[in-house]
Amino acid sequence: MSGVAERAAAAALRVDLQIIADMIPEGARVLDVGCEDGALLAHLVRGKNVDGRGVELSQAGVNVCVSNGLSVIQGDADTDLGGYPSDVFDFVVLSQTLQATRDPKGVLADLVRIGRRAVVSFPNFGHWRVRWHLLTRGRMPVTRHLTYQWYDTPNIHFCTILDFLALCGEIGVEIERGLALDEVGRVQPYSAVGRRANLMAAQAMFVLRRR
Repeated sequence: MSGVAERAAAAALRVDLQIIADMIPEGARVLDVGCEDGALLAHLVRGKNVDGRGVELSQAGVNVCVSNGLSVIQGDADTDLGGYPSDVFDFVVLSQTLQATRDPKGVLADLVRIGRRAVVSFPNFGHWRVRWHLLTRGRMPVTRHLTYQWYDTPNIHFCTILDFLALCGEIGVEIERGLALDEVGRVQPYSAVGRRANLMAAQAMFVLRRR
């Protein structure tokens, strides 16, 4: 891919996916779990020459990825990650998907087992707007990152940043880096590893590894 085309592809990425892409070195082995239409994977494969693979639950998403020349299979993070050998990838990415899994604890353990590093992002249910909505309206909030009504949401395990940190400690996952993001994905000046982020960050992103 030419330099101009590469920059255009990067600019078209969602902001949080651009941040993830910047974390991954040239030529790395990458598994994108819940890769949707393959936007991140395509950028990594064509712009950073990674050995990229994807797993996507929806057949429609798989079809889009395959039609764009990406190596993506249909699979479920809850049931299919256990079949991967340990340390087979340099990075495993799970973007905005953890809260939609049935077994977040098991999925997180698999991510850091099959990848030397895992990058995980999720909406923060402890964000002050969510708290304020519940306090003043008494109803489940609908926001930029929590876009569904309570009765039709695929998100079944909402958590706060502090909940996530506690889970990492429980299963022996080391946090190498934590980023607090605002509602449009911009990195905030404070770390995601703390109570301020739990109140102020709309979403969070962590780089993880096994202890």
